[in-house]
Amino acid sequence: MPDNEENLPATVKQRFSLRRELEYFFAALRFFTRLPVPKWVGHSSEALDRAARYFPAVGLLVGAIAALVFIVASQIWPMTLAVLAAIASSIYLTGAFHEDGWSDMVDGFGGGWEKAQILSIMKDSRIGSFGAVALVVLLLARFLALVEFDPLIIPMVLLAGHTLSRFASTTLLRALDYVRDEGKAKPLATRIGWRELGFAALTALLPLFFLPPFEAFLGCLFAALATLWLARMFRRQIGGYTGDCLGATQQLAEVAFYAGLLCRFS
Repeated sequence: MPDNEENLPATVKQRFSLRRELEYFFAALRFFTRLPVPKWVGHSSEALDRAARYFPAVGLLVGAIAALVFIVASQIWPMTLAVLAAIASSIYLTGAFHEDGWSDMVDGFGGGWEKAQILSIMKDSRIGSFGAVALVVLLLARFLALVEFDPLIIPMVLLAGHTLSRFASTTLLRALDYVRDEGKAKPLATRIGWRELGFAALTALLPLFFLPPFEAFLGCLFAALATLWLARMFRRQIGGYTGDCLGATQQLAEVAFYAGLLCRFS
């Protein structure tokens, strides 16, 4: 946008504004997935800093693709294989970005006793025994939860789970401070504003309207409790969050959401 933006016609201002928002969305898409983005989208730390509002929207897209994979796969394979294909597709789309954060976080908090040690372990690219076991348990829990749902609603469950869980990790950008001097999440370290957080929340709520209200409420409650538990642990032990903490929050919140949906009281 040129410096004399105020002198431009309203239609031109809207065009520039839309282009900026698209740049923010594509910045988030490129950071969190392997999906291609238009060539005109540059590598801007400012765009990524302002992209936090679109994290749930990225989840909406990833969830939609996973849901489509499930629908197609369920036409030729048993439901268990279709669920596995949907999970595998989401991992491929994101390059296991969040799963890596989950295993690194568990390694760090499981093997470290103080802040410096925890951060050092999380930065190590090698996976330890804590992280390996935690990753297997998480993937198994996700699979076992999804196969319990009626196949007709699994696409909407995937859509809601991927979207809401990314909003859960987005809330850490408001509640906590970034604790590294540098790192893969450093461009995201600016604390998100309330308006941006509200936009992210609205995006996260959209898929929930297609699920049974009470079950959706329980799913959100379980995801919120998982997020609060992790946030409290992050603040107490390292004073804030890292990129791995964001990924771990997304992963646990997603599984917690599925667990809440499956609660039975009869």
